[in-house]
Amino acid sequence: MSIASQSISTVDKDWWRGAVIYQIYPRSYQDSNGDGIGDLKGIAVRLPHVASLGVDAIWISPFFTSPMRDFGYDVSNYEDVDPIFGTLADFDVMVAEAHRLGIKVMIDLVLSHSSDRHPWFVESRSSKDNLKADWYVWADAKPDGTPPNNWLSIFGGSAWAWDPTRMQYYMHNFLISQPDLNLHNPEVQDRLLDVVRFWLDRGVDGFRLDTINFYFHDRELRDNPALEPSRRNASTAPAVNPYNFQEHLYDKNRPENLKFLQRFRAVLDEYPAIAAVGEVGDSQRGLEIVGEYTSGGDKMHMCYAFEFLAPDPLSPDRVEDVMKDFAVAAPEGWACWAFSNHDVVRHVSRWGSLVADRDALAKQYAALILTLRGSVCLYQGEELGLTEADLAYQDLQDPYGIQFWPEFKGRDGCRTPMVWDSQVTQGGFSTVKPWLPVPVEHILRAVSVQNGDENSVLEQYRRFLTFRKQHPAFAKGEIAFTEPQGDVLLYTRHYGSETILCVFNMSATETTATLPEGSWQALAGHGFASNNYGNKIDIPAWGAYFARLA
Repeated sequence: MSIASQSISTVDKDWWRGAVIYQIYPRSYQDSNGDGIGDLKGIAVRLPHVASLGVDAIWISPFFTSPMRDFGYDVSNYEDVDPIFGTLADFDVMVAEAHRLGIKVMIDLVLSHSSDRHPWFVESRSSKDNLKADWYVWADAKPDGTPPNNWLSIFGGSAWAWDPTRMQYYMHNFLISQPDLNLHNPEVQDRLLDVVRFWLDRGVDGFRLDTINFYFHDRELRDNPALEPSRRNASTAPAVNPYNFQEHLYDKNRPENLKFLQRFRAVLDEYPAIAAVGEVGDSQRGLEIVGEYTSGGDKMHMCYAFEFLAPDPLSPDRVEDVMKDFAVAAPEGWACWAFSNHDVVRHVSRWGSLVADRDALAKQYAALILTLRGSVCLYQGEELGLTEADLAYQDLQDPYGIQFWPEFKGRDGCRTPMVWDSQVTQGGFSTVKPWLPVPVEHILRAVSVQNGDENSVLEQYRRFLTFRKQHPAFAKGEIAFTEPQGDVLLYTRHYGSETILCVFNMSATETTATLPEGSWQALAGHGFASNNYGNKIDIPAWGAYFARLA
């Protein structure tokens, strides 16, 4: 039975607002068949761990048929499972197990580009007059044989590759083996929406849309202007990448995308309680684009930009500025915040490289992201306080890292296997050498080590997620900031008759903070200790304090 035929009255259509979503990178979660690569059966086996955290949903990175040049983000069949991950039957079993445990399932859709081995591209490149000739972005060379414009690939070099069969260039925002689909073609849009329906009919609860602002290009193929050096930043591409030298007005971020997102949302709305979150990758207009894509209630449910995934240090001012900038840029929108994911340096390393007590840092940052206004994505291993793995060049798999080594080491350091049991080979991930090495320092932080240890990062995640669910203001409420007190961040969350004060000492030394005016009653059950006297509180290094307005 299609999920669309279920009774809408039995489901919460607004479940996504304030939801906590746990991201699973399937290659690295659990290997069930001894080939060194994680799979869908492995995810199903480990879902009780996810359920024990108290999250609302999982987001699974791509598991579709793929030559794996970009490890699944280069799709050659959108409607099947790659054999290394299992079968469609395995997927169905995994979804059923997640639903049994009360966990919703969101999957990663890569609609901006496919693999060059996808049958659509194989046909498209065969001639200039085949039925799919216009399904990808093709352009003639300039008279001197050079590419049609100055657009750059985010993975390095020109965004154009020469095809000798068609005697034309095709566009690729990422690897040469990832040609961009031409969403200006209505047939392409229709076929991609068929893919959306295919997975909805299999019971998924939503989607994460990869590189959502890359869907359309400028029809006139105009050159991107140069970006002033003072406006450059490394939030979406490393500083060593010349991609940062351009203002990306024409190769992405095009206004035509709004109508497609409306078509996409209309398909979702045919089904009960489906939600989607879009990844917006832009270093200058990220929040503005989020505002456009989440406006009107007829496009994306929520989006995330790269503000909290960037290298910029986290501070009280930084947190407040990002939240206020979001409120201005996306007054109708809903954010989905993440500190770590499969593309960036793990945040415990990114922001805590000089911090002696990284466990305290990890615990505080968990409480911080789980009390900000918006939904939350937690990345696998984050609940263990895992650091970025420092891999040798010969162990690298990521073409991005290989291209820009050693100044940028790529994404492999955050993609190493999940560690389950410190007493078992490969940390319990696999019985053989895995596709990426398991760092010794990670094995020492395995689930088996932290389970039941009340002082562990893992138990603090569980404890704080339980605390969060006891107070709807954290998921649904408004947010208001109080003037920071040095390294102390203060804000309130308000929902219904409840107002909760959140105070964070974002420094390595104990400090004293002054409470805002009001009668504040300290809350318990969140796992943080502090000394409260009158309108003053002593907060330990990397500590936090929570109180309800009486």
